[in-house]
Amino acid sequence: MARRSRPNRTSRTSGFKQLPFSEVRNPLPPTELISTDQVEVIHHASLRVLRDVGLKVDSGVARKLLAGIGADVDRSSHRVRFDPALVEEMLVGIPSEFTIHARNPEKTVLVGGNSLTFATVCGPSFVSDLDKGRRAGTLEDVHNFVKLSSSLNIFHHEGGAGCEPLELPPETRHLDMMLAQTTLCDKGWQPCWMNTADRARDCIEMAKIALQTDDDGLRARPGILGGVNTNSPLLLDDGQAEAVIEFARAGQPVHITPFTLAGAMSPVTIGGSLVQQNAEALAGIVLGQAACRGAPVFYGHFTSNVDMKTGSPAFGTPEYAQSVMISGQMARRYGLPIRSSNTTASACADAQATYESNMSINACVQGHINVMMHAGGWLEGGLTCSFEKLILDAELLQMQAAMLKPIDLSDDALGLKAIAEVGPGGHFFGTAHTLARYETEFYDPILSDWRNFEAWEQDGSKTAIQRANEIWKRLLREYEKPPIDPAVEEELEAYVIRRKEKIAADE
Repeated sequence: MARRSRPNRTSRTSGFKQLPFSEVRNPLPPTELISTDQVEVIHHASLRVLRDVGLKVDSGVARKLLAGIGADVDRSSHRVRFDPALVEEMLVGIPSEFTIHARNPEKTVLVGGNSLTFATVCGPSFVSDLDKGRRAGTLEDVHNFVKLSSSLNIFHHEGGAGCEPLELPPETRHLDMMLAQTTLCDKGWQPCWMNTADRARDCIEMAKIALQTDDDGLRARPGILGGVNTNSPLLLDDGQAEAVIEFARAGQPVHITPFTLAGAMSPVTIGGSLVQQNAEALAGIVLGQAACRGAPVFYGHFTSNVDMKTGSPAFGTPEYAQSVMISGQMARRYGLPIRSSNTTASACADAQATYESNMSINACVQGHINVMMHAGGWLEGGLTCSFEKLILDAELLQMQAAMLKPIDLSDDALGLKAIAEVGPGGHFFGTAHTLARYETEFYDPILSDWRNFEAWEQDGSKTAIQRANEIWKRLLREYEKPPIDPAVEEELEAYVIRRKEKIAADE
């Protein structure tokens, strides 16, 4: 594992104290919300769905691959059905963990086992902050969000460039987003849009340039993490299917994540939604294995519920938390890593956003989720990325990381000499044991204000969100671009120019 902790608590940005970039390992036993027998109930129900109902697969390339491994393909309806024995066979030999190699080797991450990787938000069309309110995302917002992702050590992975730059042509804006991810940040990254074979290939080619490697080198040392959503219920469109195939053949990890909302795109019960999610995820994983046996294709969770009064998606709910933890059990049943999300339906960074995100984060920790997508900045059910919410989430995640840190029970840490020195009725403020540790022993927040009321009031009575606004703007002022070879950056820029010209010529 290349990722190392540095001894101080101060980041590269001057004066801003935060936890160092460091691996997060989960020492807690995973929560088993249902029994082993119930896990098997979901598994076998999913196999029946795949055998009797199947999925519609729009891609002819994908259908040919699936027919080649023995799936039953209906040429007229494009319905693909899977024999249970075929599914079981194709689940054998998939890696249980893998490494994502970052441009900065110290920020390489291990995915699987009890590792926990935090990735920033991916996919919103809108952006929000206290200064300008909610608005359409721009390339400037993308650049600012990636800079913040780079600056905040608690985020191990640049998850998707924050928002879409809606002022740019939709056919090519993914290139500008990936250029920002590969040059303004030196962490591992995930493309926001890899919903076609060409876009997936762009991602792969830009990763090769950023890491200065070739196809074989990238396959041996994966440098990106991809993800696709099935079109629930029971549909895999051509773009998503072919993106899975591209990533699998390139040896790059890709999660298959059904977007199942109970009562809308899946049965109204969480149990029924989990059966459908599991069936769709297994079908996508089988497709990845049909493209390349042993490819690191893994399990994705995104089951929540809708508000039955309005039909709006609900996130960070008790049902969402249940589905996270049970999905963790299903992934472990298959020996696969799992991805889930930090979510909220709140329209602004407020108390609702905090408690719904905290519910989501706790469920991910309890469920031993390996990749927490949207861990920073998600708002409004994923429609908006918020700069203040990014800082709020960073605090929540840092607190989790500190909570999961092993306790020091060495003789020196136990402080028996200090206890004897103070004796009955004294205090520990002035002991050598305290003076040696008072600056580093306790968690030091980046957002919380622990001062008394009078000090807080004298400093302007700022709320947590107002303080978050000041923090992200300070981080942008102090941002330092991670080192990158100018020749590599020029090669990335040239690739983007060539691809834009090619896409324009093909229209």
